[in-house]
Amino acid sequence: MKIAVIDDERPARKMLIRRVKEVLPDCEITEAESGADALKMFNESDSFDLIFVDMDLGDMEGTTLAATAKRLFPGAKIVFATAYSQYAAKAYEMEIDDYILKPFDPERVHHVVKKCIGEGKRDPAGKMEEQEEKTEPAAAEKQGAEQGNAGVEERREATVFGKIPVTASRGILFLEIAQIVYAETDGHGCVVHTTSRSYEVNQLLGELEKKLADFGFFRIHKSYLINLSFISELFAGSGNGLSVHMKGYESRELPVGREKLKTLKQLLKIS
Repeated sequence: MKIAVIDDERPARKMLIRRVKEVLPDCEITEAESGADALKMFNESDSFDLIFVDMDLGDMEGTTLAATAKRLFPGAKIVFATAYSQYAAKAYEMEIDDYILKPFDPERVHHVVKKCIGEGKRDPAGKMEEQEEKTEPAAAEKQGAEQGNAGVEERREATVFGKIPVTASRGILFLEIAQIVYAETDGHGCVVHTTSRSYEVNQLLGELEKKLADFGFFRIHKSYLINLSFISELFAGSGNGLSVHMKGYESRELPVGREKLKTLKQLLKIS
């Protein structure tokens, strides 16, 4: 059995590997310490049976990597690893197989692994079993559930209608996700450039990045979030690094941050 463990924190990564080995001592485990390393690992592997993905990898959102893994390895089971219970809602909404909380409880890890390999129990409706948080009070559980449910509803709207709600000066705009070319920071908000026009919105670029994480967008620079499907050219920029041109906005040079270049190349499958 081939298993991947992806986490940017080495102690957490090693602990999870140890817990998995307690259940499957003969399994083959490959590990990655970043989103870029994970993409390279995916390109070099034919298949995986089970993939553990940390929600916050530093260079990439765990949701983006999980969505990529689902496309590349449709038969693999995917499990989110996170320190925050509200991310369970994202796992459910993305149809991820399960999630585990940090610090890793041995019984919980054993249960999830056995369920993913077909030896665990699922409820009659086939829904993901909720992890019990023994140390948190009921009020904290309620708050986490409310935050998670709010995130699910927001993302579900974007998924169903193909639009993303953004706050502008005159109200809320609903932008077609497939028509967003790129977004850039502008003062206390940002400007969203679409195939037809540009919109000034009262939201931070980081907020847009989270909302669009599952739709092929990537933060190439602290000031720019791009739709990867609209890249027309990757070239040597006016500085010492590389830049991109976007379809419909070829007159604009968008620089790629040095710390983002490796991941961008992996996403574009450039060696």
